[in-house]
Amino acid sequence: MSDLVDRVRRQWMDVHPGLDTTGMAVVGRVLRLASLIRRATDDLLLANDLNRAEFDVLCALRRNEVLNPGQISREMLSSGAAITKRLDRLERLGLVSRTASERDRRVVQVRLTERGVALIDELLPAHLEGEKAALANLEPEQQEELARLLKVMLETVEGVG
Repeated sequence: MSDLVDRVRRQWMDVHPGLDTTGMAVVGRVLRLASLIRRATDDLLLANDLNRAEFDVLCALRRNEVLNPGQISREMLSSGAAITKRLDRLERLGLVSRTASERDRRVVQVRLTERGVALIDELLPAHLEGEKAALANLEPEQQEELARLLKVMLETVEGVG
C-alpha cells in the first residue's frame, strides 16, 4: 500500500534520480503524523478556547504543581516574553494564578486554579485517547519498539546520543 510519502519519493526519483530520499521515508512520516495528530488535538483545544502552547503550560503546571515563569520557559523551550504572554491569557481565563514567593518576593510562583485543574483533568484524557487511536493498528510490542527507535532518533537530533 502506498501513502503520500511514497508518492512524493517517487516523484523526486522521476525529477532527480540521484537524490537520496531515504530519510524522507521516516522523517516525512513522523512530520505528517505529528501534523495530523496535532490537528485533532487543536480542535479539542479550540473548543475550550486554548491553543497548543497554553495547553502545554497547563500540563506542565499540573505535573509540577508550582513553577516560576523561568522554569516554565525552560520546560517549554520558549522565551520568557512568550511565557509571560501565555500566563497573562491563562490568568485572564481563570486557569492559573500568580503569587510572589514567600522566600523571595521577586520570584513569581504560578499555580493552576481549581478551574485549571478541572480543565486539564478533562482535556488530557481526551488528548491521550487521540494518541492511543493513532497507535491502534500496532501491537504493544511494535509500539514499544517504535518508541525505542524514535527515542534513539530524537537523542541523535538533540545531540544527546
